[in-house]
Amino acid sequence: MALTVHDWLEGYRSAWENRDPDAAAALFTPDAPYREQPYQEPFQGREGVRAYWAEVTATQSDVRFRYGAPIVTADRTVVEWWVTMRNGGADVTLAGIFLLRFDNDGLCSDLNEYWHFSEGQVEPYPHWGS
Repeated sequence: MALTVHDWLEGYRSAWENRDPDAAAALFTPDAPYREQPYQEPFQGREGVRAYWAEVTATQSDVRFRYGAPIVTADRTVVEWWVTMRNGGADVTLAGIFLLRFDNDGLCSDLNEYWHFSEGQVEPYPHWGS
């Protein structure tokens, strides 16, 4: 049975909160590009996702990942996300947007993300994600 967008986002939430590179990589097709920064080459495929996640989550703890109501079109999904965590011992907040494409099994075949960073633990503003 194919993953739904909600299933995929819950898997992503669990992978990040548990700092699990293997679980993150399993959400992607074998050749999916993962663009964490628009001006850099993407991390390529499951191995690229796994390597990126192993490095970037190594200094993170107390991760709380939230996401808003996804906007789904015929071939693309857009969703806001909000993360509070400790990174290198410091409280930080990331707020961002995913642009996603999925294959017929519900695996991500293309990810672009745009995000903002703030020091401290910042809660979402009223009606965020709706």
